[in-house]
Amino acid sequence: MTGRGVPVSKRDYYEVLGVSKNAGTDEVKKAYRKLARQYHPDVNREDPNASEKFKEVTEAYEVLSDDNKRARYDQFGHEDPTAGMGGGGGAGFQDFGGGFGDIFDMFFGGGGQRGPQRGSDLEYELQLDFEDAAFGVEEEIQIPRTETCPTCTGSGAKPGTRTEHCSACQGTGQQETVVNTPFGRMANRKVCSVCRGRGVKITEPCKDCNGQGRKRVRRTVKINVPAGVDTGTRLRMPGAGESSASGGQPGDLHIVIRVRPHEQFEREGTNVYVDVPLSFVQAALGDEIDVPTLDGKVKLRIPEGTQTGTAFRLRGKGIPRLGSAHQRGDQHVRVHVFTPTNLSDKQRELFRDLGQELGETTQEQNRSFIERMKSAFLGEH
Repeated sequence: MTGRGVPVSKRDYYEVLGVSKNAGTDEVKKAYRKLARQYHPDVNREDPNASEKFKEVTEAYEVLSDDNKRARYDQFGHEDPTAGMGGGGGAGFQDFGGGFGDIFDMFFGGGGQRGPQRGSDLEYELQLDFEDAAFGVEEEIQIPRTETCPTCTGSGAKPGTRTEHCSACQGTGQQETVVNTPFGRMANRKVCSVCRGRGVKITEPCKDCNGQGRKRVRRTVKINVPAGVDTGTRLRMPGAGESSASGGQPGDLHIVIRVRPHEQFEREGTNVYVDVPLSFVQAALGDEIDVPTLDGKVKLRIPEGTQTGTAFRLRGKGIPRLGSAHQRGDQHVRVHVFTPTNLSDKQRELFRDLGQELGETTQEQNRSFIERMKSAFLGEH
């Protein structure tokens, strides 16, 4: 055997990452990220072989992500005769896929947990009436959330009792995890899992929160909904979310708006649409009618000869623009001419007379005319 004398049991790097020999750099990197998270010792503590698997996939990635090393591996396999001779040098942090920050994000989710962590965000769906969404409203809602225990002020200890120094983190509130990588030992600091970042051990827990330092409550929250919101609008209330378990800042409360449909109005952006019925006489002769708007009824002049489907625009009668209550959209009034039913004999005669005046004939009149022509042609009397 030549080279470094690699053990026979060493697996093929492509097999380790589960990729083909034609896999591109992005595919190799994606496969490695998945396996690195799966076998990372801090994530998979129940598997005694996780550490070895993690080293194996890291070694495979170190080679297959470097063009020069990969070419030598494809030619010589594990028994590379150029190994240790400076052929291309070490991978370095840049070769590892974007620098030290990238590997740290990969393992520990964004630079590791250093110090107290922020509380979780909450989300609440708020149903609003059409007019309240248009002009804004103040609402009160009940939010179940976790807050700092008022009895122990978040310490988790029974008032008047003493706490002990946390031996797990030496009172720092942080624990250090060391990971062995091909580039050396890497240290990551995170909130102590024993004292949850407090730095002290509780001997007598608070009865109100069972030593958690936080408790579940229902809190009334006032929301000032601005004018112009619509379904899907999200409002953020900083600090109104969950409290932090380690003394950090509380999370935020996100309000998601849902607007109930209106019986008369339809909305498109800041514009409002409404359908208004017109009688045959109003459409033919013109009229002045009352039209409903968000501000109440207004007068609208209907010109003579208006056709069904005609739309009229009322400027500035629409929805206020979000963030600028003084700027509003328009209201569009769509008229629909309805045909009268259940006519009396007199009304029918009037419509016939009107039709004759307009040069129009009805089906009944056309049928009578055809019968007369038939009789004349056949010589019938």
